[in-house]
Amino acid sequence: MRTRIAAVMMAAAGIAALSAAPAMAATATSEAGTVACATVLNRPCITHQVDGDGIVGIAQVNADPTQLTMVQVEVRSQQAWGSPWETVASASAVRLGSVQAATPKVTGPAPHIVCATAGPALDASRQVTTCTNPF
Repeated sequence: MRTRIAAVMMAAAGIAALSAAPAMAATATSEAGTVACATVLNRPCITHQVDGDGIVGIAQVNADPTQLTMVQVEVRSQQAWGSPWETVASASAVRLGSVQAATPKVTGPAPHIVCATAGPALDASRQVTTCTNPF
């Protein structure tokens, strides 16, 4: 029984190591505009800029230079605790290779999140969506 448990644990550790290796290999960052992104292809990285006038959501995706790539970034607000997140500003861009988009400035005291969807423009099944934590 102990042998079986040990075998299962070793198999699980091997699978975890194989799936983590590509992510660990892509931890180098590159600075493009105002967004520092991990160099994982077709996975959006998002950030926001806050100043006294409001919030701007920014998203970038790194891609093969020959790939038609899309990115869409949204700033969402929640008017009351527990209410749905509503998109209050959005921007999108499509071009060959890596692409970046920024929303118009959003004002207001409500909690906000920034979400982005990005990936190959012609293959929606390979597009990835990610969001920040509320701020």
